Amino acid sequence: MRMQPKVAVVGAGNVGASVAQYTVEKELADVVLVDIIEGLPQGKALDLLETGPIHGYDSRLGGSNDYNPTADSDIVVITAGLARKPGMTRDDLLFKNAEIVGSVVDQIAPRSPNAILIVVSNPLDVMTYLTWKKSGFPKERVVGMAGILDSARFRTFIAMELGVSVENVTAFVLGGHGDTMVPLPRYSTVAGIPITELLSKDRIGAIVQRTRDGGAEIVNLLKTGGAYYAPGAAVAEMIEAILKDKKKILPCAAYLEGEYGVNGLYVGVPVKLGRGGIQQVIEIKLTSEEKAALEKSAAAVRELVDKLKL
Repeated sequence: MRMQPKVAVVGAGNVGASVAQYTVEKELADVVLVDIIEGLPQGKALDLLETGPIHGYDSRLGGSNDYNPTADSDIVVITAGLARKPGMTRDDLLFKNAEIVGSVVDQIAPRSPNAILIVVSNPLDVMTYLTWKKSGFPKERVVGMAGILDSARFRTFIAMELGVSVENVTAFVLGGHGDTMVPLPRYSTVAGIPITELLSKDRIGAIVQRTRDGGAEIVNLLKTGGAYYAPGAAVAEMIEAILKDKKKILPCAAYLEGEYGVNGLYVGVPVKLGRGGIQQVIEIKLTSEEKAALEKSAAAVRELVDKLKL
């Protein structure tokens, strides 16, 4: 009789391994790592298992090249896909990753019909849509991780700019994960004070731009892949909110049916995350400028969805 929840992580690269690490360190669940590369998920799972005595966690980990050990997972995290290389746009990844993610969903959905699916593969919003469509799962149980990462970057840069603790900074990011994301300075605060009161328009503009380019900045520095510590931590925050039914308000890619004037697309918005997945989409009032930026972002997502002819 298994009491501990079970999380399957598909893709045992840096992001997947980081998700597994943070999940077991918080003792949120047992973890199964799956990857097509022989030995990779097994090796990383064993390494993390052997970390347990030192870090003091009892979560179990396993690695596999097939999907059978993922059966009856509470949550499945999909990180599989090609990583972005320098000079590569998120769209270059589109067709290759659609093929990879589609085949993952075909394996996952029948084995864990009650799971919540968290999608991390890029281009994020489109891959989340594809996962929802292919799985046939209700929209509440398919969610994309992007906004938590984007807002963490935004918060980091605001804290650096003002020389304050990141714990005092809350930041708000809407829209697709990529060049059209919509950081909202009026809803971004330091100890409750909107950053529009603390920073000039120019400085805010520069921070917003750096947030948009956050992924590319790390790709260009590393030269061999993309970010993984912060994306892994962002997924772990979602896993914790779901398994502990925290009802935490987090920015995630959710399927919209009229909210924010967007219909039939996955776009980043604040949602209440708890048991069962997305419990509510939180709608806030936008200025006409913010609304236009969100529409532009949604249009960019729709363009990619249309390319895939889903």
